[in-house]
Amino acid sequence: MTRSVSSWLLVSALLLTSASAAQQATAAQPGEEGRVTVEQAPVSSEEDPLGAVIAPVTLPAGTTALYGYAGAPEIGVGFRQGISSFELEARARLNWFQLSAALELVGRLKVLERGSVSLAPTLGLGVVFNSGSTYMDDQNFSGVMLRLSPGLIAGWRVAETVTILGLVDLPLDIGISKSKSLRFQALGGGGVEVYLGNNVSVLIAGQLGTETFQERAGLSDTRLGWALKAGLGARLF
Repeated sequence: MTRSVSSWLLVSALLLTSASAAQQATAAQPGEEGRVTVEQAPVSSEEDPLGAVIAPVTLPAGTTALYGYAGAPEIGVGFRQGISSFELEARARLNWFQLSAALELVGRLKVLERGSVSLAPTLGLGVVFNSGSTYMDDQNFSGVMLRLSPGLIAGWRVAETVTILGLVDLPLDIGISKSKSLRFQALGGGGVEVYLGNNVSVLIAGQLGTETFQERAGLSDTRLGWALKAGLGARLF
């Protein structure tokens, strides 16, 4: 009798062990095909590389870009640094009609972003050195001037590699070496910036408006103001 009870207990223990092992094997096979699925961490997408010359209205945080452009009446180069929704830009411009050079530090702040449309006002501070050459501009005058450059940039992303831009520039030059001299431009227009690949973008833009200037108090004039440019820029980081 004792031997029968012992045999029955041994068989019961073996059955319980087999059932437990079967349950563990079933839990390790959640798929219908018996394969164990391993959840993978999502792979972050690469930073959008479109824009280096003017687009986007502000560069992403930590992103830098270098650009250059040729046009009339100016040629120029610049360096852009993105800081969250804010951006700093250092630029140098040569007006080859007047043989004048400008060095500026410009800030941009993104104030609107709705879908593919974004908007950023800009404000620059710099200095202008004008030779006074009248070979291309017979109304030019010499002097050192302080430049204040408020403006506005609007960007509309119309395709994966294309951004249409709206541009407003209101540079004001105030005489330092000649206290009564000044020059003010009100220019509006637009352009398009296209991504070519390898973090390189190309820009074509144009603006039209008015230019008011005076060399001395009481003598001022207003004429047509305009600007055309074609630029090339590259993302560095």
